[in-house]
Amino acid sequence: MVSVTIDEQTLEVEAGSTVLQAAERLGIEIPTFCYLKRLPALASCRMCLVEIEGQRRLQPSCATAVTDGMVVRTNTPLIDETRSSMLDMLLANHPLDCPICDKGGECELQNQVMAYGPRESRFRDAKRVFHSEDIRLSPVIIMNVNRCIQCQRCVRMCEEVVGAVALGTVEKGMDTAVTGFEGSLASCDQCGNCVEVCPVGALMSFPYRYKARPWDLIETDTVCPHCGTGCQLTVGTRKGEFMRVRSKWDEGLNRETLCVRGRFGLDFVESRDRIKRPMIRRDGALVPVSWDEAGDCLRRCLSAVESKAAGGLASPRLPNEVLYQFQKLMRTVFRTNNIDCSSRWSAPFDTLGPLLAGFYTRAPLAEVVGNDCVLVVGGNVTDENPVTEYLLRDAARRRQTRLIMLSARPSRLDADARAVVRVAPGGEAASLAAVAAALVAGAGQNSVGEVVADIDATTGGPAAATGSDGPDRLAALLLKGRSVTVLVSADLMRLSEARATLQQLTNLLRVLRVLGKGPAMQFLFDRANQLGAWDMGVLPAVLPGLRPVGDHTARTALVRAWGAEIPPEPGADIDAMLALCNEGRIGALYIAGSDPLMTYPDREFVKRALGAADLLIVQDTFLTDTVGVADVVLPAAGYGEESGTFTNNEGRIQAVRKFREPAFEARGNLAIFDFVAALRSQAWQPSMQGEIFREIARLVPAYQGLTDGLGADGAFTTADPTPPAGEFFAPPPNPNAADRLMLVTGNCLFHNGYLSERSEILNTVADDPYVEMSAWDAAQLCLSDRDQVVVRSAQGELRAQLKVNRHFPPGLVFVPENYRDLRLNSLMRRGEYPCPVEVQKAHAAFATGVGARPENRGQGIAELPGSSP
Repeated sequence: MVSVTIDEQTLEVEAGSTVLQAAERLGIEIPTFCYLKRLPALASCRMCLVEIEGQRRLQPSCATAVTDGMVVRTNTPLIDETRSSMLDMLLANHPLDCPICDKGGECELQNQVMAYGPRESRFRDAKRVFHSEDIRLSPVIIMNVNRCIQCQRCVRMCEEVVGAVALGTVEKGMDTAVTGFEGSLASCDQCGNCVEVCPVGALMSFPYRYKARPWDLIETDTVCPHCGTGCQLTVGTRKGEFMRVRSKWDEGLNRETLCVRGRFGLDFVESRDRIKRPMIRRDGALVPVSWDEAGDCLRRCLSAVESKAAGGLASPRLPNEVLYQFQKLMRTVFRTNNIDCSSRWSAPFDTLGPLLAGFYTRAPLAEVVGNDCVLVVGGNVTDENPVTEYLLRDAARRRQTRLIMLSARPSRLDADARAVVRVAPGGEAASLAAVAAALVAGAGQNSVGEVVADIDATTGGPAAATGSDGPDRLAALLLKGRSVTVLVSADLMRLSEARATLQQLTNLLRVLRVLGKGPAMQFLFDRANQLGAWDMGVLPAVLPGLRPVGDHTARTALVRAWGAEIPPEPGADIDAMLALCNEGRIGALYIAGSDPLMTYPDREFVKRALGAADLLIVQDTFLTDTVGVADVVLPAAGYGEESGTFTNNEGRIQAVRKFREPAFEARGNLAIFDFVAALRSQAWQPSMQGEIFREIARLVPAYQGLTDGLGADGAFTTADPTPPAGEFFAPPPNPNAADRLMLVTGNCLFHNGYLSERSEILNTVADDPYVEMSAWDAAQLCLSDRDQVVVRSAQGELRAQLKVNRHFPPGLVFVPENYRDLRLNSLMRRGEYPCPVEVQKAHAAFATGVGARPENRGQGIAELPGSSP
């Protein structure tokens, strides 16, 4: 610690702290333009100059490190004169069009001129003009380069944080201008972070332009509904109409950054595709009715199927309180544990449960990715969790974290990784097994004692498991780290080999723990409340708190609190429920906020199953494909129309706040559960969000002690990891090299699930549906970028535009799951993922294959230029 005195106030700060940081701790305001907390100091704007005793010149406080005994002054006449002169120079060429500038009222230049600027300018020359009209850089970003003050925030944010490198500068001095390459932002993420950090009105949001003034807006702090990163954002509404989204520099894990979906994709709340009134099926068609009529119909139907089993499916986009009450409704009113919270995969909880209990780390992501080594397994972080990617890039570049990527698909993070391990889709389990064996071999018998012998015996010895240099190199990087973090894509849950993959992941984490690496592990969920859904017990084999259904103590505590019995046997997951429907064994299937007809990986199977259920109840906000086959439809409040909480990937619980009223005749989800419970003549306390939150905080172990006042940054749930006992899992056989193209899916950058497809703004920036494959495979099939192609499986086919990706491995085809019109799940077959397909040009003769594979098609590792262990 070093001591510093600023404006006659003394404090101690950590060595390496800057004068600006020390002043902030004392509450002393020093103006800045070019400074951003999450970026290295640039010191170009000269607004933060201060006097330091013993130094002849003023020094930039943002770039000057504190030394012991330093004495600083921030408000001397010389400093005041310098700041005034700097502002006068900026105003010399700045257009004075504040009345029509969207930044008016929240402009940093306005504020600083009022606080520190001259009362009269000394400049009389004509103002410099770059362009007479604003430039539309993209569908969502518009630029007035004449207002630019050359702070470089936008360029640095784009390159150093987002990694897109879509903005740059031309010319120099006062003639410096920021621009997109070739005058456009066609290659950028359209995230709008450049707009957020712009201190003036040089970069603006086109969808918000001229819509409102900041003082007209009612702003509500809430949480993004798109992915599990859990970014905080502020929604602005005017007279109840959605206007814009912005973020705050000092709150949430995202700290002033958002991805394109978070910043521009919330207008889906105003989609015209709403369910306006309850509907019931009459003579084969859905007919709008009143809530009373829907209740009468539902009462009769529920009574008719009472002798059969029931099942429930809820969306992991719903708040914790809704999910908790849903599983409570199913268990106590419908008397069933047949419940699930994902329609895209069935969680193998016999393996997943011990993994979560033993290794899941509920801690800030910035802290977790700050470990010496971070291994990302599966998926594509760029597309699934963009803001998480920003934090990983920051760790790799600024903290020198060793970043390792192990996945079937490439991502933009590969450029910042020390090593990239590319595996065939479905080969993740074998790769993880080989890495664990290589770790054991690299550590040696004396380092890990009996555990080495245990895993050696299980794997058949390291030599048999490693195979190539890839696992050895990855293990060497892991061994050099003092601490290791493993981030796991939820896409691994789709695999036919999901259970084996989770088993080998558990093996790897156990080895890392024995080696003293203190491994941290988090999932990278692509749904806003997937971890919360699991915590709330929306699973067939566990109760709230991830406690087994057969746990007598846990079940007894809930029975006492709920005043109703809970079935003691585990229920059926989504896959088994659909099978029971097809067998005629499900009476009522209750779906809340989910659309399995679009998302379940076998469209024909799920279509038959939903049709075979005696009674299909769908509670949703929008008209979905599943709504179209329902017997009873209940219109529910959507995002922003009811309050609650989300639990993000870190285990951080945050408040989701209401900022608009439910549209048409929609009711809150909790009110609908009360409505349904009353139809079953059950004693059911009215559902109030605050009371349910307090019940969760009382009955769910990880949430105990939480209060309604979560604070600006939310609060962390807790866990006491208990390492799983027993022998190591045997490794799976190495997958055979496929002689066909294999189809995988996931989210694309501009969409997340099907919710975002209802955003008019996102649809202006999103590419059309596409099929992505390697340049090698495209050449073998005589295909070119942007060709219209047909992708055909044994189940069906789709048509879309081809996107050739030179980073893609041969043998892999990717089609995003986000485009409803593609009906992607019509190509897939239950229990088969990845899906074998063939690709041909839309007008060409059918192509039967892709020819021979390059020798390096299987698992391999690439050391990137300039990287080091």
